[in-house]
Amino acid sequence: MMAPRWKGKGAESKALADPMSSIVSNLHSSLLQSNSTGSLVDSTILFEANAEKTDLLNRACFGRPRITAQKVTQWFEFSLEEAFYLCCSLKCITIVDQNQCQISVKELWEHMTHKRDNFPLMCKAYCHLRSKNWVVRSGSQYGVDFVAYRHHPALVHSEYAVLVFPPEGGGRLRVWSDYHCTLRLCGSVAKTLLVLYVEENNNVAVESPWNLDNYVVEERIVTRWSPEQCREDKVVS
Repeated sequence: MMAPRWKGKGAESKALADPMSSIVSNLHSSLLQSNSTGSLVDSTILFEANAEKTDLLNRACFGRPRITAQKVTQWFEFSLEEAFYLCCSLKCITIVDQNQCQISVKELWEHMTHKRDNFPLMCKAYCHLRSKNWVVRSGSQYGVDFVAYRHHPALVHSEYAVLVFPPEGGGRLRVWSDYHCTLRLCGSVAKTLLVLYVEENNNVAVESPWNLDNYVVEERIVTRWSPEQCREDKVVS
């Protein structure tokens, strides 16, 4: 696996002095204290933030700022996975519809799974990585589902290119040529390929499909072996 690639002198020290777990904890407290709400608009959730929340959301890497004419507040656009994580895992925001009526977890889950068939798998994978204090962003630029950062992208490059599969593997990486192409791409951008297999836990009574504890994640790191590498400094002639 590749070592973290920090951006500039002092970046690692800044990250260690301000761990992501502390930033997310502060964000959690701030959102809870203000009874924060997000508005569901089709496949995104819009969130209006004051200066304090804007700073925390940017530092924690949640959402994408939207450019508006407002100067006092900042609007953010959350992905479905981000919104579900904040609403149902951290339980620090509520989601409302266009009539400002609160949406239940069941209704939110049904809406999101209707918008994207693979939402349960992607959501579990996102929450799994976030719970381990990885910063998770879209990986579409690299042809993967997510990329995972050790800290804020301003301080460090992403370390993992993440693909999310059901237990049977889905339609990707079915033949060795697929693996070879994907690993070549990951190597060219200095990332390690992390494959997450997400499946329902058959040992749990599924009364609430939106309960992410009903799903289990198996992690597999895939690397390309180089025959030039030697396991010892001394080469046997």
